[in-house]
Amino acid sequence: MTTVLVTGASAGFGLAIAERFLADGARVIAAARRVERLEALAARHPGRVLALPLDVTDRPATAAALAALPAEFAEIDVLVNNAGLALGLAPAHQAEMDDWERMIATNCAGLANVTRAVLPGMVARRRGSVINIGSIAGEVPYPGGNVYGATKAFVHQFTHNLNADLVGTGVRATCVEPGLVGGTEFSNVRFNGDDTKAASVYAGTQPLTAEDIAETVHWLASRPPHVTINAISMMPNCQSFGPLTIKRNG
Repeated sequence: MTTVLVTGASAGFGLAIAERFLADGARVIAAARRVERLEALAARHPGRVLALPLDVTDRPATAAALAALPAEFAEIDVLVNNAGLALGLAPAHQAEMDDWERMIATNCAGLANVTRAVLPGMVARRRGSVINIGSIAGEVPYPGGNVYGATKAFVHQFTHNLNADLVGTGVRATCVEPGLVGGTEFSNVRFNGDDTKAASVYAGTQPLTAEDIAETVHWLASRPPHVTINAISMMPNCQSFGPLTIKRNG
């Protein structure tokens, strides 16, 4: 039975990803800070979900929690680094430093903390998939994206460098880079709980869904062992690339 660790599994992408693997018969370590939501997931899938309270930004606690997994969950086949967030949309000279620090701590350091704790076991077993949730913001800048986009550029490059280190080990890494995705808490978190402002992001569109991302992640993990997909960039049909901004005088 495949064992999957999903961070940020209490809602959104993480919950959808956990549910998709469970539907395929996997065991899931569902990790997040909101334990009650994880326990609800575990109750729906008796015996196949380990609800793991985890703050990925706490490196010692993360290492300790993953080192102490019960035997039936200890050999992780698939790691999905999903925990992450965007905060604010202010230009760089007006942004809150606390927001910047939290995004860096979660999106970069948190992802690195979990990956470093899980990789040695995968390499020792000579099998495993690391699937990192990035964003098109890591490659396509936009006003107000500043540090969020930079953290996702880290995820993109970190994934590629993992593959450079892991060549020949049987372990592979992929960066999944979605564009506009609706039906999650992403924009509500970004706009500090302003539901009206969050809803306006998706008005008049048919965005991707968390289930679209989950299906993609599941597909990646099910590729034959000799196949590495370095990155997948995905958008809804209602979204594409825009022209470069030009500021004109007069």
